[in-house]
Amino acid sequence: MNLTALRPALISALLLSAAPALAFDPAAMSDAEREAFRAEVRAYLMEHPEVIFEAVDAMKAREANAAADADKQLVKAYHAEIFEDGYSWVGGNPEGDVTIVEFMDYRCGYCRRAVPEVASLLKSDGNIRLIVKEFPILGEASMISSRFAIATRIVAGNDAYEQVHDALLSLDGEMSDVALRRLADGLGLDAEPILAKMDSEEVTREIAANRDLAQRLQINGTPTFVLEGQMLRGYLPADQMAQIVAEERS
Repeated sequence: MNLTALRPALISALLLSAAPALAFDPAAMSDAEREAFRAEVRAYLMEHPEVIFEAVDAMKAREANAAADADKQLVKAYHAEIFEDGYSWVGGNPEGDVTIVEFMDYRCGYCRRAVPEVASLLKSDGNIRLIVKEFPILGEASMISSRFAIATRIVAGNDAYEQVHDALLSLDGEMSDVALRRLADGLGLDAEPILAKMDSEEVTREIAANRDLAQRLQINGTPTFVLEGQMLRGYLPADQMAQIVAEERS
């Protein structure tokens, strides 16, 4: 935080708090009075520098609260598209009392790091509904991976999608037809119809819809987790996610 930039805000706050009691009009001050007042403020801050950090913390808290409120309004405005789009894969407990929607990218290191955390949360809780939204934003390999995963779901069903989804999150290297065929073969899937479906309008439309929704939700990074009452922008360990789920239930 630039303390020079913060100083006018601190002075304004002092003036505003004093105004009702003293009927103080800063605009009516003479140049000499203004200089004297500035000297008093400076002297106070030099004697009590902790006030600056308290002000910074208070400002950060207000900004965080405002951002959280804005996220709640966004989730409310696009609720149906987030939680009931009719195409995204649903895992965990489909009848769970709390739903977590994950916007993810297969080449995102934090998405990969979140895999065991999410799995641990789902296993330990047992009453969470998980929705995965394909959100490829990290280049061509991400796009190919998402197209392959979505095509798998359309062609081979939800169980096959889950297998492919998990496999892609640990797959490194070039996303070629050879690599994808090898992945499909290893899972006992017929690669040809999946590969043929990858560039279909149906797959393209789903990715475009997810990107459009993410833009409206002001999501520009992965992983992002959306719950009924908030958005979690970034990786969180399982214990912190469990605490947030508990808050959702309360």
